[in-house]
Amino acid sequence: MHKFGRMLVLVPKGQAPEVSVLHNQISSRLQSTQAASQEKPKKEKNMSKKAVHSKSFVQNVFRGIIEPEQVFPYPNVLDADQRETLEMLVPMGERVFGEVNDPLLNDKLGEVPEETTQQLRELGAFGMQVPEELGGVGLTNTQYGRMTEIVGMNDLGLGIFIGAHQSIGFKGILLVGTPEQKEQYLPELASGEKFAAFALTEPGAGSDAGSVKTNAKLSSDGKHWILNGAKIWISNGGIAEVFTVFAKTPVLDEATGTTTEKVTAFIVERSFGGVTNGPPENKMGIKCSNTAEVYFDNTPIPVENVLGVRVGDGDLCTELLALVLAPQHDHVHGEDVVFLVRLEEESGPVHITEHLADPFDVRVLLFFLRQRFDSETS
Repeated sequence: MHKFGRMLVLVPKGQAPEVSVLHNQISSRLQSTQAASQEKPKKEKNMSKKAVHSKSFVQNVFRGIIEPEQVFPYPNVLDADQRETLEMLVPMGERVFGEVNDPLLNDKLGEVPEETTQQLRELGAFGMQVPEELGGVGLTNTQYGRMTEIVGMNDLGLGIFIGAHQSIGFKGILLVGTPEQKEQYLPELASGEKFAAFALTEPGAGSDAGSVKTNAKLSSDGKHWILNGAKIWISNGGIAEVFTVFAKTPVLDEATGTTTEKVTAFIVERSFGGVTNGPPENKMGIKCSNTAEVYFDNTPIPVENVLGVRVGDGDLCTELLALVLAPQHDHVHGEDVVFLVRLEEESGPVHITEHLADPFDVRVLLFFLRQRFDSETS
């Protein structure tokens, strides 16, 4: 008699070796059955677990789901209200630039027709980053960048007209102007009632703020700065009513008692007098953007129209550029590099022009830079 698990089996004497083998086989099968019965609850438990959410594009394809986040890695930097505003403005902008504006006609006329300009005013195109309380649209850099893409895809000359007005023309007022200066100038500029220009470039200095020859001297009564000089290649120079002008001014060093010339930025109105301009330059392209020489002949500027903290605080131009470029420099050289520096480590030397030639790379990089600038200035 032999025992197999809970069973007793009666076996003749001569078959004992075979029974021993059979005993082993039955025991092995019983163990396997027991192990399988123990694993079954584990499998059932595993099957009841919810699938782990993944952003992997390929993995989700096998699940029948399209997850595009890692395929189109544009940063999501806008909140719900900002996205809603952009979703409203983009179709309006595409309609104006696609249906109303005629790039070929603009080039032929050498100017933007009043009908198109009025449509741009109604769109808010002349004050996109001016706060709403001062008559603007109040867009962030990311939103503004998206809108300028529409302009650039349609008409570069019109883009210069709009960009020279707000990206540099009155940008100094928006960034470092006093509350009084902002309240006085920004509403009319944001509405497009008046246009602005950035007057830095000179015949012998180019765009080097430290080498300008245009000068301003304080009047005898101390109420005005008297401006004299000439600027060249000024976008919107022939149509602007408000100028950001850079000029050398005498500044007393109280520590040494010596007087040196330093660059100061002024807000200058054409209505101050002594402001004239030459004819529009006959350019090979972007002809609808007005580019002209601008002259200042004993133009009186109220002392409160100094732009910045105090006289001699320009190179305001350099300060503004530093403010704009610092976040971008930090991005390219920091830990959040996505496209340029890290690519060199992964795949050998990569020249920046290889990425600038790829429209997708450029758009993604610009979105990251706008995001970084918004975070730095918020």
